[in-house]
Amino acid sequence: MLSVIICTYNRDKYLSETLLRLANNRYNGEWELLLIDNNSTDSTSSICKNFATQYPAVPFRYLVETQQGLSYARNRGIKEAKGDWLVFLDDDAFVGENYLERLSQYIQQIPDMAAFGGRIYPLFEEGITPSWLSKWSASWLSAIDKGDQICLFTTDYPIGANMGFSKTIADRCGVFNTSLGRSGKNLIGGEEKDYFNRIKALHAATYYLPDIAVEHCIPSSRTTDEYISRLGLGVGQSERQRTLAISKMEYSKRLFLEAVKWAGTLALWIGYCLQGHPAKGNKLILFRRNVTKGLL
Repeated sequence: MLSVIICTYNRDKYLSETLLRLANNRYNGEWELLLIDNNSTDSTSSICKNFATQYPAVPFRYLVETQQGLSYARNRGIKEAKGDWLVFLDDDAFVGENYLERLSQYIQQIPDMAAFGGRIYPLFEEGITPSWLSKWSASWLSAIDKGDQICLFTTDYPIGANMGFSKTIADRCGVFNTSLGRSGKNLIGGEEKDYFNRIKALHAATYYLPDIAVEHCIPSSRTTDEYISRLGLGVGQSERQRTLAISKMEYSKRLFLEAVKWAGTLALWIGYCLQGHPAKGNKLILFRRNVTKGLL
């Protein structure tokens, strides 16, 4: 059984389409859809009530999590889910009509799979791809594309807009770290990296599934210098918090890694400038500068 968990906070603009895409899936297997409302003040509640009325065949549950924060909401989903697999989607991520069927097939075909992450296509609301976008900056927009072949996540990890893991692995790894993750309008993250690091520590396999894909809505506000700066700062702060919680040695290692990342960033900046694409390099510098600031 698949438990699809969507955590939401004031995203009524996208929520109807997100739910509709799931309702229209061609899937005859057993599944459930959990909507975790993290104290929304918009029309989220009425949208969910209307959805339950219009699609009575969908095994839908609407739940309110009063503790603010994405990690709290995800943990509520883990607690409430009845399925063997927990699938997390963002409230602005649109699945295809075969999403659930293909995922179910992969679960049967890959017996050692403990967790997965799928491809995420950025869907720019204004229809314009930013000139600064590169494969190195795609993750800022919660986009991921590791190609067309199934492969393992090794040094990287899935992105929360389209990811999941088995209930068995959740029982072993526990819940998301509530000191990490976004809350309200802050951009502190790190909870996904922390969780998948725990899975990796168990020597369990996390697979990239290229055709388990979603379209992820990107408003213009997420392409500005102000947003990129805030995002970088949040990444740095979360990495500082995550590594110091382990040990000072782990934090020192992360500082050394930051120096390595700066060397790579400068090399990319030079390369993009020589290729006539300075905007791509400039945004990498902007992001890295703010990550370092948050880390320190």
